[in-house]
Amino acid sequence: MAQARMKARTARTARGESVFAERFGVFAECLLTGVWIAVASLGVVTGPAACAAGARHLRRRIAHEGGGWREFVADFRVAVRGGWAVGLAAWAVAAAVWVDVQAVRAGIPGGPLVGAVGLFALIGAVVALLRAAASWTPDAGWWALLAGAGRRTVLDPAGSFLIVGGLAVVAASAWFSAPLAVPVLGAVVAAAVAVEERYRHR
Repeated sequence: MAQARMKARTARTARGESVFAERFGVFAECLLTGVWIAVASLGVVTGPAACAAGARHLRRRIAHEGGGWREFVADFRVAVRGGWAVGLAAWAVAAAVWVDVQAVRAGIPGGPLVGAVGLFALIGAVVALLRAAASWTPDAGWWALLAGAGRRTVLDPAGSFLIVGGLAVVAASAWFSAPLAVPVLGAVVAAAVAVEERYRHR
């Protein structure tokens, strides 16, 4: 990563680009990537693969390795081969939490406790999924990535809370205006990439 930073600094100097312009460019790329992720997630179970392809695109952008829509699509095609099963499992977890919420509304004894546990489990699963997607490479297996990401979710609570904060921003954006949540998805994936890099350097 240090080499990537030095390479980025050298490239900036060669182009006469300011730090502000560089950071604004990365932010704009995050928003564009969010749109790509949203489009690729329309297949319902393709969300994890879309996030993985988006994360890899952002890693390339930060390292000044080029890449664009074509590379994103190529990564997405590789990621979706195993990622669709992960997406299916994610929807199964979401359905189980929905059942818990219905139990709470029905006033079943112990319902509030079950609902709270289910909600926290769902948040933890989403964080682990994003961390796994942020670490994805074409030669990585999804289930191995998820196992490692689950451990990091617990062992690195500060990083996990950062991702939860990003998810809260997406939820707030969707509440304010649904279309705003689409580009913000890229910022959440970028946050997951940053969290994983931070953990790797600790």
